[in-house]
Amino acid sequence: MSGLYHYKCPACGGTLEFDSATQRMKCPYCDTEVDIASLRGKAELGETQSQAGTEDAAEGQTFSAQDSAQMDLYVCQSCGGEIIVPKTTGASSCPFCGNPQIMPRKFSGALRPDFIVPFKLDQKAVRENYQRHLTGKHFLPKVFKDENHFREIRGIYVPYWLFDSQVHGSFRYRGERIRRWEDANFYYTEHRYYDIIRDGTVDFAAVPVDGSKVMADDLLESLEPFSPVDAVEFDGAYLSGYAAHQYDVTKEEARPRALERMTNTTERVFMNTVRGYDKIYTTSSEVSFHQNHTRYVLYPVWLLNTSWRGERFTFGMNAQTGRLVGNLPLDKKAFYTCFALLTLVLWVVYTIGIYVLLSTDWEAM
Repeated sequence: MSGLYHYKCPACGGTLEFDSATQRMKCPYCDTEVDIASLRGKAELGETQSQAGTEDAAEGQTFSAQDSAQMDLYVCQSCGGEIIVPKTTGASSCPFCGNPQIMPRKFSGALRPDFIVPFKLDQKAVRENYQRHLTGKHFLPKVFKDENHFREIRGIYVPYWLFDSQVHGSFRYRGERIRRWEDANFYYTEHRYYDIIRDGTVDFAAVPVDGSKVMADDLLESLEPFSPVDAVEFDGAYLSGYAAHQYDVTKEEARPRALERMTNTTERVFMNTVRGYDKIYTTSSEVSFHQNHTRYVLYPVWLLNTSWRGERFTFGMNAQTGRLVGNLPLDKKAFYTCFALLTLVLWVVYTIGIYVLLSTDWEAM
């Protein structure tokens, strides 16, 4: 597994970049394409070829000195976001908040990802999905569609922690069945109660928790799911032309969220096995976690920043599935006009209904 080296084009000598459409390395100057696998062991560090025999980074280890020498770390002075880019990429603004003032710092000691899911969709797909996202939004200002301009479309790998665990659950429920009947004199209600026991295990694999504080949780959760099926062993070649967000949430900090997700799912799974009762009450529950394992993966996201009337709007697109989310401005004039018209229509319908009802009652008299 190679590090974050610069791969030279065998045809013209330009720096190769990862192409999401072909899933190969491609030269932006002469369009030569090369398989990533064939480049391993042939990386160049600037003008010097990397030495053979370097040990691969094991799972959970930090980046090597060679890797660190080939990366730049930029820190946003506004939101605190940190991004890692190959030295040939550069960075001029923060992809998270749009702040143009980001400062380079020395990169060292970061945990090396175990896996990476390469970009599948390119910027063309972002623009197409963005236009579809605007379609059918009746209260979206028309001028927003016509006048807003993309400030920046940036491909960035977002850090995620994936948790595996076998969860053992032990639950006790009280089930209630209710029967009602009547005779000539009384109404009867019968309550019968049952003790219900459930015990077993549920296996979880790749439960995701994002490792980013600067990216909004609601944005990332809306972009899910990402699929680890497409994950490959981390190789710095996939970062060519993109940036990577350095995690600012450790796996220890992320673990409670993963345990919460697994606990809630386990409770639902066991509860769904209890049927045939009118009411069900949980009297006790106990869960324990076994065979725990954590992996660090980078998932691909396109961030699109656009502005309108001095306000900034951020959209995100899952570069694996194409799902695009983001808030849009509201045409308040159109909204309140529609609300007023709807209110008027309802008032007319109500008035007609009252008139018909009163007329019917008068005739009946």
